[in-house]
Amino acid sequence: MNEERHKSGSPNKSLFDKLSTLLSGEPKNRDELLDVLKSAQERELIDNEALGTIQGAIVIAEMQAREIMIPRTQMVVVNITDTAKEFLPAIIKSQHSRFPVVGDKPDEILGILLAKDLLPLAAENKLDKADLKNIIRPATFVPESKRLNVLLNDFRANRNHMALVINEYGGVAGLVTIEDVLEQIVGEIEDEHDSEDDYLIKRSATNQFIVKALTPIDDFNTHFKTDFSEDEFDTIGGIVMNHFGHLPERDESVRIGSYLFKVLNADNRTIRLLEVSPQKHAQLEL
Repeated sequence: MNEERHKSGSPNKSLFDKLSTLLSGEPKNRDELLDVLKSAQERELIDNEALGTIQGAIVIAEMQAREIMIPRTQMVVVNITDTAKEFLPAIIKSQHSRFPVVGDKPDEILGILLAKDLLPLAAENKLDKADLKNIIRPATFVPESKRLNVLLNDFRANRNHMALVINEYGGVAGLVTIEDVLEQIVGEIEDEHDSEDDYLIKRSATNQFIVKALTPIDDFNTHFKTDFSEDEFDTIGGIVMNHFGHLPERDESVRIGSYLFKVLNADNRTIRLLEVSPQKHAQLEL
Protein backbone atom coordinates (compact mmCIF):
# COMPACT_ATOMS: atom_id res chain seq x y z
CA MET A 1 0.00 0.00 0.00
CA ASN A 2 2.72 2.50 0.97
CA GLU A 3 4.73 1.56 -2.10
CA GLU A 4 1.72 2.13 -4.38
CA ARG A 5 1.06 5.57 -2.89
CA HIS A 6 4.69 6.49 -3.44
CA LYS A 7 4.56 5.44 -7.10
CA SER A 8 1.33 7.30 -7.71
CA GLY A 9 2.98 10.62 -6.84
CA SER A 10 1.92 11.30 -3.27
CA PRO A 11 2.16 15.03 -2.44
CA ASN A 12 3.96 14.14 0.81
CA LYS A 13 7.36 13.50 -0.74
CA SER A 14 10.30 13.35 1.63
CA LEU A 15 12.97 16.05 1.55
CA PHE A 16 15.35 13.49 0.06
CA ASP A 17 12.93 12.79 -2.79
CA LYS A 18 12.50 16.49 -3.49
CA LEU A 19 16.23 17.15 -3.50
CA SER A 20 16.85 14.10 -5.68
CA THR A 21 14.38 15.44 -8.21
CA LEU A 22 15.92 18.90 -8.04
CA LEU A 23 19.44 17.55 -8.47
CA SER A 24 18.55 15.55 -11.56
CA GLY A 25 20.18 18.29 -13.65
CA GLU A 26 23.56 17.03 -12.43
CA PRO A 27 25.42 20.21 -11.40
CA LYS A 28 28.97 20.20 -12.74
CA ASN A 29 30.73 22.06 -9.90
CA ARG A 30 30.25 23.51 -6.43
CA ASP A 31 28.84 26.82 -7.66
CA GLU A 32 26.20 25.06 -9.73
CA LEU A 33 25.32 22.87 -6.76
CA LEU A 34 24.91 25.93 -4.53
CA ASP A 35 22.71 27.54 -7.18
CA VAL A 36 20.51 24.44 -7.16
CA LEU A 37 20.27 24.55 -3.38
CA LYS A 38 19.40 28.24 -3.41
CA SER A 39 16.70 27.48 -5.96
CA ALA A 40 15.38 24.79 -3.63
CA GLN A 41 15.23 27.33 -0.81
CA GLU A 42 13.40 29.85 -3.01
CA ARG A 43 10.87 27.16 -3.88
CA GLU A 44 10.49 26.40 -0.17
CA LEU A 45 11.79 22.84 -0.48
CA ILE A 46 14.30 23.68 2.26
CA ASP A 47 14.30 26.56 4.74
CA ASN A 48 16.97 29.22 5.29
CA GLU A 49 18.54 27.42 8.23
CA ALA A 50 18.86 24.15 6.33
CA LEU A 51 20.39 25.95 3.35
CA GLY A 52 22.93 27.68 5.59
CA THR A 53 23.91 24.38 7.18
CA ILE A 54 24.30 22.63 3.81
CA GLN A 55 26.37 25.52 2.49
CA GLY A 56 28.58 25.37 5.58
CA ALA A 57 29.08 21.62 5.14
CA ILE A 58 30.16 22.19 1.55
CA VAL A 59 32.45 25.10 2.35
CA ILE A 60 34.49 23.35 5.06
CA ALA A 61 35.81 20.95 2.43
CA GLU A 62 37.86 23.88 1.10
CA MET A 63 38.84 25.44 4.44
CA GLN A 64 42.03 24.64 6.32
CA ALA A 65 42.88 24.49 10.01
CA ARG A 66 44.98 27.67 9.77
CA GLU A 67 41.87 29.67 8.86
CA ILE A 68 39.99 29.05 12.09
CA MET A 69 42.66 28.12 14.64
CA ILE A 70 43.16 30.00 17.87
CA PRO A 71 46.67 31.51 17.51
CA ARG A 72 49.38 30.32 19.84
CA THR A 73 49.57 33.73 21.52
CA GLN A 74 45.94 33.35 22.63
CA MET A 75 46.19 29.75 23.83
CA VAL A 76 45.55 29.13 27.52
CA VAL A 77 48.18 26.58 28.55
CA VAL A 78 49.33 24.85 31.72
CA ASN A 79 52.97 24.18 32.50
CA ILE A 80 53.83 20.63 33.49
CA THR A 81 55.58 21.91 36.63
CA ASP A 82 52.66 24.07 37.79
CA THR A 83 50.97 23.27 41.06
CA ALA A 84 47.20 23.37 41.48
CA LYS A 85 47.53 26.75 43.15
CA GLU A 86 49.30 28.04 40.04
CA PHE A 87 47.13 26.57 37.25
CA LEU A 88 43.64 26.65 38.78
CA PRO A 89 43.14 30.45 38.49
CA ALA A 90 43.78 30.31 34.72
CA ILE A 91 41.47 27.33 34.30
CA ILE A 92 38.68 28.97 36.27
CA LYS A 93 39.07 32.30 34.48
CA SER A 94 39.08 30.86 30.95
CA GLN A 95 36.18 28.46 31.64
CA HIS A 96 37.54 26.12 28.96
CA SER A 97 37.40 22.37 29.32
CA ARG A 98 40.74 21.39 27.70
CA PHE A 99 44.22 22.86 28.09
CA PRO A 100 47.51 22.09 26.31
CA VAL A 101 50.22 21.17 28.81
CA VAL A 102 53.65 22.53 27.91
CA GLY A 103 57.17 21.67 29.00
CA ASP A 104 60.26 23.82 29.40
CA LYS A 105 61.31 23.73 25.73
CA PRO A 106 59.66 25.89 23.06
CA ASP A 107 56.84 24.09 21.24
CA GLU A 108 57.03 21.20 23.70
CA ILE A 109 53.44 20.01 24.07
CA LEU A 110 53.32 17.13 26.51
CA GLY A 111 49.61 16.45 26.45
CA ILE A 112 46.13 17.78 27.12
CA LEU A 113 44.64 18.44 30.53
CA LEU A 114 40.89 17.91 30.82
CA ALA A 115 39.29 20.00 33.54
CA LYS A 116 36.93 17.14 34.39
CA ASP A 117 39.91 14.94 35.29
CA LEU A 118 40.62 17.30 38.19
CA LEU A 119 37.22 16.79 39.80
CA PRO A 120 37.91 13.37 41.42
CA LEU A 121 41.14 14.76 42.89
CA ALA A 122 39.33 17.81 44.21
CA ALA A 123 36.62 15.64 45.72
CA GLU A 124 39.25 13.61 47.59
CA ASN A 125 41.25 16.71 48.63
CA LYS A 126 44.24 15.45 46.64
CA LEU A 127 44.48 18.31 44.15
CA ASP A 128 47.43 19.96 45.89
CA LYS A 129 49.47 16.78 45.50
CA ALA A 130 48.41 16.13 41.90
CA ASP A 131 51.16 15.26 39.42
CA LEU A 132 50.08 16.49 35.98
CA LYS A 133 52.21 13.83 34.31
CA ASN A 134 49.78 11.22 35.63
CA ILE A 135 46.66 13.13 34.56
CA ILE A 136 47.27 14.51 31.08
CA ARG A 137 46.05 12.76 27.96
CA PRO A 138 47.87 12.42 24.61
CA ALA A 139 47.80 15.45 22.34
CA THR A 140 46.74 15.33 18.69
CA PHE A 141 48.76 17.29 16.12
CA VAL A 142 47.62 18.40 12.67
CA PRO A 143 49.28 20.53 9.95
CA GLU A 144 48.02 24.03 9.19
CA SER A 145 46.85 22.77 5.79
CA LYS A 146 44.53 20.12 7.26
CA ARG A 147 41.12 20.32 5.56
CA LEU A 148 38.31 20.95 8.01
CA ASN A 149 36.07 18.18 6.67
CA VAL A 150 38.89 15.66 7.15
CA LEU A 151 39.66 17.09 10.58
CA LEU A 152 36.01 16.77 11.61
CA ASN A 153 36.00 13.12 10.55
CA ASP A 154 39.19 12.56 12.57
CA PHE A 155 37.66 14.22 15.62
CA ARG A 156 34.63 11.95 15.39
CA ALA A 157 36.58 8.78 14.70
CA ASN A 158 39.12 9.32 17.48
CA ARG A 159 36.72 11.01 19.89
CA ASN A 160 39.06 13.98 20.23
CA HIS A 161 37.82 17.51 20.74
CA MET A 162 41.08 19.44 20.34
CA ALA A 163 44.12 19.36 18.07
CA LEU A 164 47.35 21.36 18.10
CA VAL A 165 48.09 23.00 14.76
CA ILE A 166 51.69 22.68 13.56
CA ASN A 167 53.36 25.00 11.03
CA GLU A 168 55.77 24.00 8.27
CA TYR A 169 58.75 24.26 10.64
CA GLY A 170 57.24 21.93 13.22
CA GLY A 171 56.36 24.69 15.63
CA VAL A 172 52.98 25.11 17.31
CA ALA A 173 50.94 27.71 15.41
CA GLY A 174 47.74 27.38 17.43
CA LEU A 175 44.95 25.02 18.30
CA VAL A 176 41.57 24.07 16.86
CA THR A 177 38.59 22.40 18.52
CA ILE A 178 35.66 20.41 17.21
CA GLU A 179 33.42 23.32 18.20
CA ASP A 180 35.44 25.65 15.94
CA VAL A 181 34.82 23.31 12.99
CA LEU A 182 31.12 22.83 13.72
CA GLU A 183 30.63 26.60 13.93
CA GLN A 184 31.72 26.84 10.30
CA ILE A 185 28.74 24.62 9.43
CA VAL A 186 25.94 25.67 11.76
CA GLY A 187 27.07 29.13 12.84
CA GLU A 188 28.06 30.43 16.22
CA ILE A 189 27.62 27.93 19.05
CA GLU A 190 27.07 29.72 22.34
CA ASP A 191 26.98 28.21 25.79
CA GLU A 192 26.38 29.58 29.26
CA HIS A 193 30.02 30.66 29.54
CA ASP A 194 30.17 32.67 26.32
CA SER A 195 30.06 36.44 26.38
CA GLU A 196 29.74 39.03 23.65
CA ASP A 197 33.41 39.97 23.89
CA ASP A 198 34.91 36.46 23.58
CA TYR A 199 37.22 36.27 20.54
CA LEU A 200 35.63 39.10 18.59
CA ILE A 201 39.07 39.87 17.15
CA LYS A 202 42.09 37.58 17.14
CA ARG A 203 45.44 37.72 15.38
CA SER A 204 46.38 34.97 12.94
CA ALA A 205 49.88 33.63 12.40
CA THR A 206 50.47 35.83 9.32
CA ASN A 207 49.87 39.35 10.69
CA GLN A 208 46.24 39.18 9.74
CA PHE A 209 43.20 39.24 11.97
CA ILE A 210 40.16 37.02 12.22
CA VAL A 211 37.18 39.24 13.06
CA LYS A 212 33.62 38.24 13.79
CA ALA A 213 31.22 40.18 11.58
CA LEU A 214 29.13 41.01 14.66
CA THR A 215 32.02 42.97 16.20
CA PRO A 216 30.66 46.40 17.21
CA ILE A 217 32.15 49.22 15.15
CA ASP A 218 33.35 50.96 18.30
CA ASP A 219 35.34 47.86 19.32
CA PHE A 220 36.77 47.55 15.80
CA ASN A 221 37.81 51.23 15.81
CA THR A 222 39.46 50.87 19.21
CA HIS A 223 41.43 47.78 18.19
CA PHE A 224 42.57 48.97 14.73
CA LYS A 225 42.77 52.72 15.49
CA THR A 226 40.26 53.38 12.70
CA ASP A 227 37.41 55.86 12.52
CA PHE A 228 34.51 54.04 10.88
CA SER A 229 31.21 55.82 11.34
CA GLU A 230 28.53 54.32 13.58
CA ASP A 231 25.75 56.45 12.07
CA GLU A 232 24.38 53.83 9.66
CA PHE A 233 25.64 50.49 10.99
CA ASP A 234 26.28 48.91 14.37
CA THR A 235 28.72 46.18 13.34
CA ILE A 236 31.76 45.88 11.09
CA GLY A 237 29.85 43.26 9.11
CA GLY A 238 27.25 45.88 8.21
CA ILE A 239 29.92 48.21 6.82
CA VAL A 240 31.54 45.40 4.83
CA MET A 241 28.19 44.28 3.43
CA ASN A 242 27.41 47.85 2.38
CA HIS A 243 30.71 48.15 0.49
CA PHE A 244 30.10 44.88 -1.34
CA GLY A 245 26.62 46.02 -2.37
CA HIS A 246 25.42 42.41 -2.18
CA LEU A 247 25.62 39.43 0.15
CA PRO A 248 29.16 38.17 -0.50
CA GLU A 249 30.24 34.56 -0.60
CA ARG A 250 33.33 32.99 0.91
CA ASP A 251 36.68 34.27 -0.43
CA GLU A 252 35.22 37.52 -1.81
CA SER A 253 37.30 40.54 -0.79
CA VAL A 254 36.79 44.28 -0.59
CA ARG A 255 39.18 47.07 0.31
CA ILE A 256 37.86 49.61 2.79
CA GLY A 257 40.22 52.40 3.74
CA SER A 258 43.58 50.91 4.66
CA TYR A 259 42.29 47.37 5.22
CA LEU A 260 41.39 44.43 3.01
CA PHE A 261 38.35 42.47 4.21
CA LYS A 262 38.06 38.87 3.04
CA VAL A 263 34.97 36.82 3.77
CA LEU A 264 35.89 33.57 5.53
CA ASN A 265 32.37 32.44 6.34
CA ALA A 266 28.91 33.54 5.21
CA ASP A 267 25.54 32.01 4.54
CA ASN A 268 22.52 33.14 2.54
CA ARG A 269 21.55 35.58 5.28
CA THR A 270 24.66 37.24 6.64
CA ILE A 271 28.44 37.43 6.88
CA ARG A 272 29.82 35.47 9.83
CA LEU A 273 33.60 35.73 9.80
CA LEU A 274 36.12 38.09 8.20
CA GLU A 275 39.85 38.10 7.63
CA VAL A 276 41.22 41.63 7.99
CA SER A 277 44.62 42.51 6.49
CA PRO A 278 46.37 45.88 6.80
CA GLN A 279 47.19 47.38 3.40
CA LYS A 280 50.24 49.60 3.72
CA HIS A 281 49.77 51.59 0.52
CA ALA A 282 46.00 51.98 0.56
CA GLN A 283 44.51 55.43 0.98
CA LEU A 284 42.16 55.97 3.88
CA GLU A 285 38.54 55.99 2.71
CA LEU A 286 36.37 55.91 5.81
